[in-house]
Amino acid sequence: MPPESSNTPFAFSDPEFVAQYVEGPPRFVPGFADLHRMSAILLAESAPQAARILVLGAGGGLELKAFAERHPNWEFDGIDPASEMLQLARKTLGPLESQVRLHTGYIDDAPEGPFDGATCLLTLHFLDSEERRRTLAEVRRRLKRGAPFVTVHASLPHGDDERARWLARYAAFAKSSGVDSEQAETARRGVQSGVTILAPEQDEAMLRGVGFSNVGLFYAGFVLRGWVAYA
Repeated sequence: MPPESSNTPFAFSDPEFVAQYVEGPPRFVPGFADLHRMSAILLAESAPQAARILVLGAGGGLELKAFAERHPNWEFDGIDPASEMLQLARKTLGPLESQVRLHTGYIDDAPEGPFDGATCLLTLHFLDSEERRRTLAEVRRRLKRGAPFVTVHASLPHGDDERARWLARYAAFAKSSGVDSEQAETARRGVQSGVTILAPEQDEAMLRGVGFSNVGLFYAGFVLRGWVAYA
């Protein structure tokens, strides 16, 4: 989960960062490829054969590619505020782009749907609590009744010592994946101060508060947590 903030080198509008982006997430996110596979499985449990899926934070196109390869009959609407990242998504998708419509912007720029499922992977921690709540409500409004929503983002207990311990493990994972020590420490500081991290119980309460039900944890990778919930 390389974050974008003024304290880090990870900037989604920086052409140099965008050019190297595909290499980044697997080195920072434990089980990155399996995370996409699990997300696709959770969507497929409820989605019809010809499903329409909303992918929020789709820049880079990595999850779009993974989903489209597994489900050639699905169609996707991908939303991201960084036009440079959407250009990368087009390159990543290649011929699979025929299954995808890409939109520059935020949740308000997404089609109304209704969608058969939605994902928001490694994105919500870039939003403050109030905007996160509003975004979740808008995602739910665009889903069919009972449709799944899969979200993964930074989520940690609030105790300073415990949070620091997990952030150190996050940096250690990146270093063990071949990330330069200085870059890994810069990323750790960026996550610590540059993104909004709620406690897991707060994240679950927020999902329920905007109307999602059957909220269940399906993934945990050091500083990251992932849930599936239903509209």
